[in-house]
Amino acid sequence: MKIALDAMGGDFAPKVNIEGAKMALQELDPEIKLVLLGDEAILKPLLSDLEVDPSRFEIVHTTQIIEMGEHPTKALTLKPDSGIVRAFAMLKAREIDAFCGTGNTGAMHVGSMFSVKTIEGIIRPGLAGFVPKESGNYGIILDVGANADCKPDVLYQFGVIGCIYAKNVLEIPNPKIGLMNLGEEEQKGSLHTQAAYQLFKINSNLNFIGNIEGRDLFNDKADVIVCDGFTGNVILKLVESIFDLLKKRNFVDEYFERFNYEAIGGSPILGINGNVIIGHGASTAQAVKSMILQARDMAKADIHTKIKNNLDF
Repeated sequence: MKIALDAMGGDFAPKVNIEGAKMALQELDPEIKLVLLGDEAILKPLLSDLEVDPSRFEIVHTTQIIEMGEHPTKALTLKPDSGIVRAFAMLKAREIDAFCGTGNTGAMHVGSMFSVKTIEGIIRPGLAGFVPKESGNYGIILDVGANADCKPDVLYQFGVIGCIYAKNVLEIPNPKIGLMNLGEEEQKGSLHTQAAYQLFKINSNLNFIGNIEGRDLFNDKADVIVCDGFTGNVILKLVESIFDLLKKRNFVDEYFERFNYEAIGGSPILGINGNVIIGHGASTAQAVKSMILQARDMAKADIHTKIKNNLDF
């Protein structure tokens, strides 16, 4: 297995990325190799300083960097020798099994759709987030920002995609799907959520438990939480802010430590022909490590193939 990392992407690249990669090696099987994309003249001394076994890495030399503020589509066209563009080409050619990066989010998202492309039948790929449950497990929530407005059939597909991920990566045997709404009653919500409810309701193969409310986010009522990207992004940022507030007040609790984005590392793009994870631009070494380990789990589960083969779930 090969996992690619855009070593030059992110606010604190490349040092933090290399440190995170070294940390990930301690939990990766020996046969898994990390592919670092970036300036070889910069990366090699860093690897040497950190005393990393060179046999565990492969460096793909690149000469360009897509900066955080650049226009995604223009940058992908004008910078063909950037780590993001080169990695997507490798993913498309099946030279790597997963690609993760903390660089330009828009470029990562646009590159996913126009390089490895959307799985046939998927209306819109979803960006997934993860919610720590009181039981100790994680739930998956999507969309969390890629699709601000979603029609009923898109919301329905998010439920199917999320269920496949929950089964095969989170190892939840029969995931419960909940539609985020402003009330539990079937007739509550917008016209889109009401229509989505009916689509879920008629599929007896899905474990759809109906509408859920914001208070159900952290309990075990639903394993897969479905919402549009606007709502999901607000929820995700709220969870992050709760952690920041508790940290400022020196409140330490094992459960709330899992609110820290570093514990997950990044958000996978689900519904494309490959395994791609987008990390936070300000990622620490710990976050990069978590992102790489998540990429390993996705590749091991061959999640994009399972989504492709189970769209009629």
